[in-house]
Amino acid sequence: MVNERTTRLTEKAVSEAKTFAVIATYLWVLFTLFQLVRLAILRKENPANTFGYRVGFSLINALIFGKIILLAEAFHVGEHFKDTLLVYAILFKSAVFSVLLVCFDILEEVLVGVFHNKTITQSIPPLGGGGMEGILLVGLMAFIVLIPFFSCEEVARVIGEKELLSIVFKRRTS
Repeated sequence: MVNERTTRLTEKAVSEAKTFAVIATYLWVLFTLFQLVRLAILRKENPANTFGYRVGFSLINALIFGKIILLAEAFHVGEHFKDTLLVYAILFKSAVFSVLLVCFDILEEVLVGVFHNKTITQSIPPLGGGGMEGILLVGLMAFIVLIPFFSCEEVARVIGEKELLSIVFKRRTS
C-alpha cells in the first residue's frame, strides 16, 4: 500500500518536473528573444555588456513564470472554457498570461533600477519605446507568442498528451 502510493507520487513528481522543464525552456527562449530585441532597439542606452545578466534574468523569470503557469493550471485557470470552442481557452490563457508577463517585466525592471540606486519612476522600463503604447505593444507580442504554447497545451488536454506527442514526433509514412 505504502509502496504503491510512493510510486504514484514519484510518477506524478516526474511528470510535473517534465512539464515544468518544457514550460520553463519555452519561456526562457521567449524571454531571451525579448532581451535580444530590447538590446537591438535600445543599443545606445543599453550597452551590449548587460546582455549576459539579462539572459540570467530571463532564466530566473522563466522559472518563476513557469511555476506560475503550473499553479494556474492547478487552480484551473480558464477551466470555464472547457466545454466551449478550444480557441476561447487558448486566447483567454494567452491574454491572462501576457498581462502577467508584462507586469512581471515591469516589476523586474523596477527592482533592478532600485538596486542601481534609481527611483521607481526612473526604473520603469521604456517597453516598446515607452509609454502606454509601448506596454500594449509588449503585451500584444507576449499574447501572440503564447498562443502556440497554449494551443499545444489545450490540444493535449483534449486528445491526450501521448496522442499529441505521437502526432508531432511520429514519422509519417507516404
